[in-house]
Amino acid sequence: MISFNHQYEEYPFIIFSFSHFIMIGLFLCGIIFIYKCRISLRSFHTEIRYFLFTVLFVLELLYHIWLYTGGAWDIAFALPLHLCSVSLILCLVLLMTGSEKVFQMVYFIGVIGATMAIFTPELFLGFPHFRYYQFFITHMLIIWICLYYVFVKQYRPTIKGMLLSFIFLNVCSFLAMMVNKCTGGNYMFLSYKPVNGSILDYLGPYPIYIAALEVVALILFTLILVPFLIRRE
Repeated sequence: MISFNHQYEEYPFIIFSFSHFIMIGLFLCGIIFIYKCRISLRSFHTEIRYFLFTVLFVLELLYHIWLYTGGAWDIAFALPLHLCSVSLILCLVLLMTGSEKVFQMVYFIGVIGATMAIFTPELFLGFPHFRYYQFFITHMLIIWICLYYVFVKQYRPTIKGMLLSFIFLNVCSFLAMMVNKCTGGNYMFLSYKPVNGSILDYLGPYPIYIAALEVVALILFTLILVPFLIRRE
């Protein structure tokens, strides 16, 4: 039975627990499915687009309704300024428009950010809570949508797209820092590191880890671009 309450102590999330590994396994199975069925999926592109858009939009809407009805909606953390929230919006735009530029941004920003979120989630409610399902499904969908456009629609990330994404990421980071100062929030983890463990723990103290993130972002962007550059050669 899915729970919608706000009693965090009843459903604690434990990283690398059985319920966490179940979601990691589902995430990997989804990637394999998209790749294996890439040819047959092309015949249902319109239906798939609308289905993915609806699921992603409804899950995000339900999340904000859940926060609001529980008196937990707060401008300090509920605005769509987290990296994956930005990626989610980009995914919705991509599904509706098929824009190559939007694909470039969501591929680099979304794949990196959502993958980190799946493996090292900043999550405080576990199975069988609504937030547990909503968190993992939305992050998996961000990556699946990107890979759907790679494998099925044959979109390809480019060097120009990587640079555009890096600039866009820095613009979003600047806006997040301004909002953090005004609200006391921690959008994009630019005020302090996540409570749960993450890659940020290895990048030094504040504010050094913010500068280090710039380098890490470029390295990770390059890593997920290289396979496509090699194939072109």
